[in-house]
Amino acid sequence: MRDNMATPVTMTSPLESHDPATGEVIASFEPSRVSEVAGTVARARRAQEAWAGTPIEKRCALLGRLREVLFARRQEIAEIVTREVGKPRVESLFADVLIALDFAGYYAQHRRVRELLAPEPVPHHNPAMKTKSGAIHYEPYGVIGVISPWNYPIAIPMGEIIPAVVAGNAVVLKPSELTPWCGALVGELFGQSGFPPGLVQVMQGRGELGAALVGAEGVDKIIFTGSVATGKRVAEACGKRLIPSVLELGGKDAMIVLADADLDTASSGAVWGSFTNCGQACLSVERIYVEHAVADRFTKLCMAKTKKLRLGNGLDADTEVGPMINEQQLARVERQIAEAVAQGAQVLCGGRRSSLGPCFFEPTVLTGVSFAMRLMQEETFGPVMVIHPVADAAEAVRLANDSAFGLAASVWTGSAKRGREVAAQLRAGTVMINDALSAFGICEAPHGGRGASGWGRTHGIAGLREMLQVKYVDEDRLPRTPKAWWFGYDEKLSAAAERFVAFLFAPQMTQRWRQARGALGTVFRRGRI
Repeated sequence: MRDNMATPVTMTSPLESHDPATGEVIASFEPSRVSEVAGTVARARRAQEAWAGTPIEKRCALLGRLREVLFARRQEIAEIVTREVGKPRVESLFADVLIALDFAGYYAQHRRVRELLAPEPVPHHNPAMKTKSGAIHYEPYGVIGVISPWNYPIAIPMGEIIPAVVAGNAVVLKPSELTPWCGALVGELFGQSGFPPGLVQVMQGRGELGAALVGAEGVDKIIFTGSVATGKRVAEACGKRLIPSVLELGGKDAMIVLADADLDTASSGAVWGSFTNCGQACLSVERIYVEHAVADRFTKLCMAKTKKLRLGNGLDADTEVGPMINEQQLARVERQIAEAVAQGAQVLCGGRRSSLGPCFFEPTVLTGVSFAMRLMQEETFGPVMVIHPVADAAEAVRLANDSAFGLAASVWTGSAKRGREVAAQLRAGTVMINDALSAFGICEAPHGGRGASGWGRTHGIAGLREMLQVKYVDEDRLPRTPKAWWFGYDEKLSAAAERFVAFLFAPQMTQRWRQARGALGTVFRRGRI
């Protein structure tokens, strides 16, 4: 482990990286000053202006080099993620390193990128516009600000920066103050891969730095992942500057278990979906609705499997659930559980702090909840599984949709047809059938939600389009022919216009054809001016 990667501290309030499993400070970083934002953005602008003219093949070749660097340093990266976040090392490999590698490899294929960025012809259905050809062109925004969270400190920023730069943008990244080491590593990886200086820059800091980046002149778009409260402030600040934003603000994801599901598989999926990364994932399974006929058996399976989970330091290969990121987040989860129990919920297993350390909390299964509880309304972001029996799929769908959030959901069933039918009724940005969370790792799959989960998308074609401005280019095929609608208005034109409208839109075809001759005459009319 290379602790000397940390930037030497010269300020009185350094950003300290803490290992949540041990509490020790593992690295310190000098925060960027708010006064430095303007200069950083200006450097990004200069780098982007040159980068936008770089051939796609060269952009993709650098992403290929980034993939090589990521792979060569994969063990080191996974260890840093585990030490800063606390998740088991295998999760650091699967959910951070692998996803970053896959994104770099996906966009390193220049033929695919050229196809995605190529102008798209726009056919014209209106006969009056058949003399024109049109195409949609995609152009980079310029400088994109990325504000990323601590829970997936490599996968999330990489999944946003990589498509941004391949589209021709520069990026200024502000990582979470809780994972500054991973943030610094992102910038180092792009530099080591040969990307131009200034194209991908990292600014380390707390909330005031993020606010300064959002408000900085020269930033053309913001990609933000974080809490609803902060997301609202980001949206307001972007609105004042009239710049767009993409907001991914978390979820309260529902899992629907139908009576025909394979309960052994569904219960294992529920346990993993609830407790991976200690439940600190925006796509975590937070509400489970299971049909009455199988609720008792499903609940017993979940309890038995939860009790078998090994809690411990993420660097231990046998650990399945690591610590929470800090005591503040643990206390928030503890309060939600205590309030729910006071209102009648039952803790079936877990529900307590662990003796392993101040950030460890036992994986918890609850039932007997009511929908007025904060546990069922607010994002928990911790190792908590809530199981609620329902009469049928219709009730499950109604309850799943009864949330301010709309990020993702899952349906578990033995019938693919029934799974698709239920998925079609769910109000969510992603619905998985017989799986949970893993759609985030699919490069082609758009990621994002609706309602309190935010707007816009990352990943997939939709995510790439978020990094591009749309320009429509119209070309006239008869440039020397005056248009019928140009000036030279008179009664003759008025009558011809009436005939032309009837020719296009009269309800009966016979009516249209009666107007054809006079209508077509307007197309070739030469105006007075």
